[in-house]
Amino acid sequence: MSDKALFYAVCALFTLSLVLVYSLSTFTVHYYGYDDFHFFLRQLASVLLGIGIMVTLSWLDPDRWFVRLGFAIFLLSLLAMILMPFLPASLAKEVLGAKRWIRLGPISLAPVEFFKVGFVFFIAWSFSRKLIQHGKLSLLREFLVLLPYLAVFGLAVVLIAIFQKDLGQVVVLAATMLILTLIAGRSLKFFFTSLFLGLVGVVTLILIAPHRMRRIKSWWSTVQDHFLSFFPQDMVAKLRVPEASEPYQIANSLNAIHNGGWLGQGLGNGQFKLGYLSEVHTDFVLAGLTEELGFVTLILVAGLLIFIIFRLLQIASRLHQPAYYLFTVGVALLILFAFIVNSYGIAGVTPIKGIAVPFLSYGGSQILASSVAIGMVLMVSKKIEEKKSKRKKHG
Repeated sequence: MSDKALFYAVCALFTLSLVLVYSLSTFTVHYYGYDDFHFFLRQLASVLLGIGIMVTLSWLDPDRWFVRLGFAIFLLSLLAMILMPFLPASLAKEVLGAKRWIRLGPISLAPVEFFKVGFVFFIAWSFSRKLIQHGKLSLLREFLVLLPYLAVFGLAVVLIAIFQKDLGQVVVLAATMLILTLIAGRSLKFFFTSLFLGLVGVVTLILIAPHRMRRIKSWWSTVQDHFLSFFPQDMVAKLRVPEASEPYQIANSLNAIHNGGWLGQGLGNGQFKLGYLSEVHTDFVLAGLTEELGFVTLILVAGLLIFIIFRLLQIASRLHQPAYYLFTVGVALLILFAFIVNSYGIAGVTPIKGIAVPFLSYGGSQILASSVAIGMVLMVSKKIEEKKSKRKKHG
């Protein structure tokens, strides 16, 4: 194993995820009449398979397998997302007007989770071959050089934000791609111009989708009192919205966090998981964790995720092959932005988005996709070890 600290940190979160899935899914299993171990056993299978994937990938030669594996993940997941809207209900069930999962017998997979890893690989591989070679360019020339990548990203926006109605994943991908362009040598002018255009795009996607506007209003109705106190009185009346029909998710999430205090109510003793928070073992896992295990445990989990991100960046800083370096940084960014979007959502800072907490939330797709990403990083981290051994020989 090339980087044991990274591997063990991920395994620690995997282990905690098993405990939380069993404890937090209490209401759901009884409501739907499932066996008590229904979600636990599925998560256990995903975790064991994920660990196996990480170990297996860490053994492979990156010079031979990195590009092959990366392109396979990128192309297969992209193809799956293109085909998904046309698949029959028996293969891709429609939920709330969107098809996000493909059924393969008893298994359901979300191609977007694997596409995120494949997209980061594609960007890293392409930038290392094309973008880094370009020196200082005009703003127009920078956009022309990046046009093929922007086209691929545009296709992803259509497939994910429009067909799958999942704007949160697009935001995570956009933020990751934008920072990678900066790291690959693009100018600050390009960065801020792209950031502005991205924000315009996000606002547009919100305005044209009624369900997103309802979600924004639901979120704003719970936080408006805090913000409106800073505005002049003549503007307050225009900005205030009536209480939305479903603000309870954010309120209950905050109440669960408050109810947990520093040390929590004890494992299994949470109250807000009993029907007050939907998907508490997935999207609201951090709120459920805090209520039962306390704010101290939440800090420890956040610290562990920060350690994983730091470790990834540390590995990246010691990799001299651009594709490996950019991919490792990209994986760190995916984890960072997913954690930020989820934690900000359950705290009411931003609207809630269906983004899983990496390595912790229930869901086989995110567990397996995260394992593939970490496994590929462990694979390329061997180049550091090889460099060390060569230095010792010459020494």
